[in-house]
Amino acid sequence: MIGLLRGRILGKQPPRLLLDVQGVGYEVDAPMTTFYELPEVGAEVTLFTHLAVREDAHTLYGFTTLTDRDLFRSLLKVNGVGARLALGILSGMDTRTFIACVQGGDASALVRLPGIGKKTAERLIIELRDRLDASLMPATANTGSLHSTTASPVEEAVSALVGLGYKPQEASRMVRVIDTTEMSSEDIIRSALQATLQ
Repeated sequence: MIGLLRGRILGKQPPRLLLDVQGVGYEVDAPMTTFYELPEVGAEVTLFTHLAVREDAHTLYGFTTLTDRDLFRSLLKVNGVGARLALGILSGMDTRTFIACVQGGDASALVRLPGIGKKTAERLIIELRDRLDASLMPATANTGSLHSTTASPVEEAVSALVGLGYKPQEASRMVRVIDTTEMSSEDIIRSALQATLQ
């Protein structure tokens, strides 16, 4: 099991980043809460990882904190929640807020996340309520920036939202209602996700 990677960021295209670890390039999928905390391309970063092995793929998922990785692993144990849905949950809501929603039984807040319907929200609450302790989960800082040399910030944001589980038309609509003037793709994504929670 690969539990941690420390290396230089070669590229960021949410939800995937490329990490150079002593000459080996690792593709790592990460939630937007992790992207918000990443330094610029070229900088070194340490990520706590989860390796998912399937017949057709080995996929690494990366997180800046152990608590985010632990929550990701807890989500994977919930019936009907796969890695993509877990990434969408962690992208749309920080750890502390998610745990507060689960412990408070706030299904209405959870259904605003991509791919979460009423039944899934109720299942998350039932299966995770006793497993998650809010006092042990720190709030996630939202800092950092995204980098790309090929796509505009709006195109990057739409692509990232699609990668997180939104339909292309819905992702475009979410971005269209934001004044994206002089905003980075990270800021556009953050604003779009926050707007869905209001």
